[in-house]
Amino acid sequence: MTSNVQATARTAQKASTMPATLVLIAGWLIPGAGHFLLRKWIRGSLLFVSIVAMFILGIALKGKVYSPNTSELLDMLNFAGDLGNGLLYGLARLFDLGQGSVQIAVADYGTKFIVVAGLLNIISAVDAHSLATGRKAS
Repeated sequence: MTSNVQATARTAQKASTMPATLVLIAGWLIPGAGHFLLRKWIRGSLLFVSIVAMFILGIALKGKVYSPNTSELLDMLNFAGDLGNGLLYGLARLFDLGQGSVQIAVADYGTKFIVVAGLLNIISAVDAHSLATGRKAS
């Protein structure tokens, strides 16, 4: 019983002084930023490079960036995945990237790369939040 209490106390001490909500929002807006705030440089760098590379590859393959005004279920789910990219999604919408009609066969792969990049970004932001609250030990 005492070992559980000691382990909980150590986890609480390891919890960051950075506000967990700030870590979560920063991690969502900029891939890896939540980990950078927690001084997890390698993990943050790997996440940043992976997510940005997947997003850019998806755009280069002429993948579709979904908009919120649709009534089809799969389009809404893909929009939720795209929105997970944070500022990358905002930049894509601002510069009209991924808005043309799909005209090549690999565009569907590009669309999936963009959606998966957003989902990975959401997972990484939640991971940074868990580290900041002490729910997860590095």
